[in-house]
Amino acid sequence: MMATVSMEDIRKARDVIKLSPHVSRTPLINMPAGLLPKVDLYAKLETMQKVGSFKIRGLVNMVERAPADVLSGNRTLISMSAGNFGRAMAYICHKRNLKGKILMPSTVPRSRIGIIKGYGCDVELFPSAGLQTAVDNHVKEQGMVFLHPFDDMDLIAGYGSIGMEILEDCPSPDFVVVCCGGGGLVSGISAAIKQSNLSPATKVIAVEPVTANTMYLSLQEGHAVKNGAAKSIAAGLAPPFVGENTYNHVKKFVDEVVLVTDVEIKESVSILYHSGLVVEPSGTAAFTAVRCGKIAGIEGKKVVVVLTGSNVSPEELTHLVKYS
Repeated sequence: MMATVSMEDIRKARDVIKLSPHVSRTPLINMPAGLLPKVDLYAKLETMQKVGSFKIRGLVNMVERAPADVLSGNRTLISMSAGNFGRAMAYICHKRNLKGKILMPSTVPRSRIGIIKGYGCDVELFPSAGLQTAVDNHVKEQGMVFLHPFDDMDLIAGYGSIGMEILEDCPSPDFVVVCCGGGGLVSGISAAIKQSNLSPATKVIAVEPVTANTMYLSLQEGHAVKNGAAKSIAAGLAPPFVGENTYNHVKKFVDEVVLVTDVEIKESVSILYHSGLVVEPSGTAAFTAVRCGKIAGIEGKKVVVVLTGSNVSPEELTHLVKYS
């Protein structure tokens, strides 16, 4: 039997998140009709979280359930991240006076390393293929506690809070569209929507880059797969594998996985920027799928897209945004 988070797990996580001073209840806005005129489009702005992405929700719930010797500062938390998860974890460690270490790919931009170190977390660099092994070694040899960046049940339950907020602010949407990297976010949102009984007809669509389609391939193969060739301009959506937990959730709760190209993602960053929203490439994937007609039966429907992050530097924007 596949293990998935329950509605009770999600409600408990949301209670933790509502009490946390580190998580914002982000707005859900009805986008201008002229932007995508064929749909009634709403956007959930996780770009407005304090650390610039949705990751903080799951981390707050994970840390709340961490061992007592972690919360007392006697053991160190460790994870691996190329960006947003590491940034959110470093922020939480700083705010709660916890010890943290982030292992990052050796190719990561130095600006991201500086942000994480600025919160007081240690950073070590490794080739991407060696990150998990390095984490495992730290856990085994130094007794650190591993926070998985996407394949954790407490993390998934925390992300379910977004699904609950969507249904409160936009009752009975026809489609909710969510990006998919490791799959933690879409697992939580889909589990909340499908188990709430508030909107049984709502379809949940996951979106991956066509060059990092690891969840898509996993569903085809019937099990979670590795994809060492995964690469995209949306780096946050290109992990080399999906997890067993996230695969189980997507298989059970997600209606379809659709694919978008890097060119389409780049165009969406520019379109949203000129609409007044700064969104990183990974954060535009759901909007991109709607804009580019990747989802059947969507015309004339009420559609929610989750814009997941705003952590893109001015230098990166100069390469992404078109100026006419």
